[in-house]
Amino acid sequence: MAKFCWLAIFTATLVWSGIEPKDSFTWALEVAPALIALFILTISYRRFPLTSLLYTLILIHSVILMIGGHYTYAEVPAFDWLAEQFGWQRNHYDKLGHFAQGFVPAMVARELLLRHHVITKPNWLNSIIVFVCLGISAFYELIEWWVAELSGEDAEAFLGTQGYVWDTQSDMAMAMIGAIVALLSLGRIHQGQLKLIRQGGS
Repeated sequence: MAKFCWLAIFTATLVWSGIEPKDSFTWALEVAPALIALFILTISYRRFPLTSLLYTLILIHSVILMIGGHYTYAEVPAFDWLAEQFGWQRNHYDKLGHFAQGFVPAMVARELLLRHHVITKPNWLNSIIVFVCLGISAFYELIEWWVAELSGEDAEAFLGTQGYVWDTQSDMAMAMIGAIVALLSLGRIHQGQLKLIRQGGS
């Protein structure tokens, strides 16, 4: 039942997101990672099922991507309203996206590293995960740069800098913060779910 609920939420959000998006090119770029995640989860579900926590986080991240794809990250209405309420100079939905870009991959990396026994010294685990998330964030910024170079003005909505000169650096900082917060807040919960998987497989 949980699998069908996950797919229903993902599909409904995807369909809504694809109905008259603000910018079709941006929509395709933003939604692509969610579709790639869906493909990977589909082919790995039976052979390597993940913890329920991880499936939930991936769904939340996918929804964030689809909302950003529909409106563009600079024009999500709820964050326009927040900008007015708090006197912000820009729409900060992109910072939520980059926070999730660190938060969710941190837990994905944690699960893969532990279940595949990549890390043998637990004291190094959190540091390595944060470094992995920073690498992912930096690579995503490179993708944005390449897209901008290839498509010119069409990539403006995808970049979503909104005139902020330190946008790239702040994006990576948000991903780092997201990774640290995930590890501190969900580490024990995740460890309990990993224990259940090990017991189920024994």
